[in-house]
Amino acid sequence: MSIVDAPVSAAVVPDGDSAVPSTAAPHLPGRGRRVLGWVFVIALLLGIGLLSMRFVAASPDLTGTLNPESPGPGGAKALAELVRDQGVDIEVTRSRLSAADALDADATLVLTDPYALTDEAATTLMESADRVVLLTSSARMLRLLDLGEDAPAESGAVDAQCALPEFARVGSIDAERMFMSATGVEGCFREPSGASAVLRADVDGRTITLVEGAHLLANDALAENGNAALGLALLAQQDRVVWYVPTFADSDISSGGGASIADLTPGWISPAILLLLIAAIAAIVWRGRRFGPLVAESLPVTVRAAETMQGRARLTAKAADAPHAAAVIRTGTLTRLAARLALSPRASVPEIADAASDRLRVPRTSLYDLLGGPPPQSDNELIELARRLAELETAVDDAVRTERNRP
Repeated sequence: MSIVDAPVSAAVVPDGDSAVPSTAAPHLPGRGRRVLGWVFVIALLLGIGLLSMRFVAASPDLTGTLNPESPGPGGAKALAELVRDQGVDIEVTRSRLSAADALDADATLVLTDPYALTDEAATTLMESADRVVLLTSSARMLRLLDLGEDAPAESGAVDAQCALPEFARVGSIDAERMFMSATGVEGCFREPSGASAVLRADVDGRTITLVEGAHLLANDALAENGNAALGLALLAQQDRVVWYVPTFADSDISSGGGASIADLTPGWISPAILLLLIAAIAAIVWRGRRFGPLVAESLPVTVRAAETMQGRARLTAKAADAPHAAAVIRTGTLTRLAARLALSPRASVPEIADAASDRLRVPRTSLYDLLGGPPPQSDNELIELARRLAELETAVDDAVRTERNRP
């Protein structure tokens, strides 16, 4: 067997006794594909940024809860229509200035927690009215008006149990939020523990009433117990109602007064972040992949075909794969026999066996079994098969040589 030295350019694919260098260059993606990939990444980042800005900039809807114009479950349109049926005029406003201008001695100011306003603006708005109804259980309003504090609620309905005449015919209500009234504040719809569902106070000639309206006066709860009667007792005592709905557009809260993130962080944070960014960019430039087509270079190695053959043989022996080894030996024998018998390299096993039988004057059946029979299952059977195939090749060589030497 000859040894062929083959320098490898990119990869060596050994085949039997020879090694063929592979000169096929790797397929490189075009510039257009890379550009499209970067465009997709940039578009994805822009989309994420715009979506984040939308969530940050969007204001929560403050008009749904106890909005007198909302027919939803949390709105108060049913209560507003019920009050209008009693001949009371309701003016809905979303401006505190408009609400203050619309208030007079015959008007009731109705509002939920005005958390779009500062304490000063909320106090100024309520000072414009002689009668104020707060449909909220906000701890901020309890503190601001000094009405009391939250109290645990007990299960079950409660009656008015107070001397205020407008609540005499309300009946019972099932309140979700209860309050402990402060000194000078009268509590109605009290529990045995002293907690009340409605607080009434007179502050500087103004009457202020507080109740948790989201559970009692919303559209989906107005028909329960005496909730509707409670709404009329609160809102139908005067000829006009000015209902203020807070919005962020009417807010007087300034964002410039609070401390920013830069004010709250140490002074060394910004230089450290800048230094880390510079280090990251330097690392990317230093270790990052260079753009451009790949260049195929010859490797300074020489791979001997015999080494590949011996390596495969050792692997086959280590695996104890006699059938595979027999298939390789038979393939080599068939290739050499076809060449010596002047047959096509694609000749089948029966064709080669017939040609060899004609030259050697031996039964075809025995050659069929030798060249294409079942594979051996042990090393001894493999050795015997290899010996018989070697004898067959020698016999064919002798027969062909004899024919050529005949005159």
